[in-house]
Amino acid sequence: MNVPEWWYLVLSAVLFSLGALGLLIRRNPLVMFMCVELMLNAVNLTFVTFSRSLNDIGGQVVVFFVLVVAAAEVTVGLGIIVSILRRKPGTTADDLSLLKG
Repeated sequence: MNVPEWWYLVLSAVLFSLGALGLLIRRNPLVMFMCVELMLNAVNLTFVTFSRSLNDIGGQVVVFFVLVVAAAEVTVGLGIIVSILRRKPGTTADDLSLLKG
C-alpha cells in the first residue's frame, strides 16, 4: 500500500496545531514542554515527507540535527522543570517568571 505524501502533511499540520493550541491554553510547564516537543516532531515529519518526495537527503539530515537539539533540550529543560515542580507542586507558567534575576 502506497500512502500519498499529503496524508503525512495533513497529519503534521494536525500535530503542530494540537501542540500550538496546547501551548497557548495550558499553564502547566510540563504540559507546555510536551507541546513544544509535539510541535518539533510535527516539523520533523514535514521535513521527512518533503525529503522523500524530492528524493533529497537534506531534509533527513536536518531532522537528525533537530532530534539532537531536542534531546539536549529535554535533558536540560526537563531537569529544570521537574526540580521546580518538586519544590512547588502547584507551579504554573506565570510563576516561572519569578525566576528572573
